[in-house]
Amino acid sequence: MGQHRAGGRAVWCVPLCPPGWHRGAELQDPSPPHDVLGLLVWALIADTTYHLHAAYGWVMFVSIFFWVATVLLFMTYLLQLPLKFYVIPWPLVLVIFNAAATILYITAFITCSAAVQPTSWRQWDYNRRAAASFFACLVMLTYGVSTFLSFRAWKGLGSNAATSQVTNHA
Repeated sequence: MGQHRAGGRAVWCVPLCPPGWHRGAELQDPSPPHDVLGLLVWALIADTTYHLHAAYGWVMFVSIFFWVATVLLFMTYLLQLPLKFYVIPWPLVLVIFNAAATILYITAFITCSAAVQPTSWRQWDYNRRAAASFFACLVMLTYGVSTFLSFRAWKGLGSNAATSQVTNHA
């Protein structure tokens, strides 16, 4: 990061970024609803006797894996690493990450919902598993919306003429 003077003011710039890098598709960082809802899914499942049912092992794997991956991706954006590693196509990385999370959460939601049995011998297990199924559906929907929004940002859709034109006339 360097500093130069422009019009009497100090301006900080990142010399590694190619010119015009900030124009085009804006980067979207992973949002906290994924983390909070994903945490609820695996906390609710972990509080039951999930080890007796193989289906909940898959739900635990998906929810913990994407919770950790989303936290790491969030930290990447918090530390502004996309500015340092500009050669990585970050909008495309987000599209792929969100699409993979959506697809795997669809399978986790279906698995969790199909494994909930109202005739469980422990009523609190049924309640927690049903709640985990509901929150898995919400996580699936939030990742689906993030996939749509990150795809639009990657393709540059939704920008208007005022934001896509450069007014560099002096």
